[in-house]
Amino acid sequence: MKLKRMTLTALFAALCVIGGLIKIPSGVGSLALDTVPALLAVSFLPPVFVGIASLMGHLASAMYAGFPLGPFHLLVAAEMFVILYLFARLHRADRHVLKWAFFIIANGVLASLPFYFLLSPAVFVGLLPSVLMATVLNAAVAAVVMPALRKVAVKRFGASN
Repeated sequence: MKLKRMTLTALFAALCVIGGLIKIPSGVGSLALDTVPALLAVSFLPPVFVGIASLMGHLASAMYAGFPLGPFHLLVAAEMFVILYLFARLHRADRHVLKWAFFIIANGVLASLPFYFLLSPAVFVGLLPSVLMATVLNAAVAAVVMPALRKVAVKRFGASN
């Protein structure tokens, strides 16, 4: 069972990396569809492993973009871990509407808030529209794909969460 979990985590992390190559046009070069696979991973993995896949996906996306926010990408990766961990916990608790609202608010607004204090209010205001747009796009793609993926998972692999 541990090998299966590790393999699925590596698979979803790799899919996050691939999603990181699909950039979302914005002023921030690291915005991409890297979160979609992590959002979908909640159907297969425990929350901690969903967070790990997301963290790795963000770092790969940021690396591909040349780390436009420098070392702050470590902060963003840690935020992604926490946000996707909590998203997965809400998913497991069958709080499906709440999990999407939480993801959009936490990732689209709250995750940028440290930049208000660490860099400047102008950076926060500049980041907010792009990050929010990317968050909504990632959530929309995952929300469309998730029901079909869950049906396949249950039918093919017996996954129930």
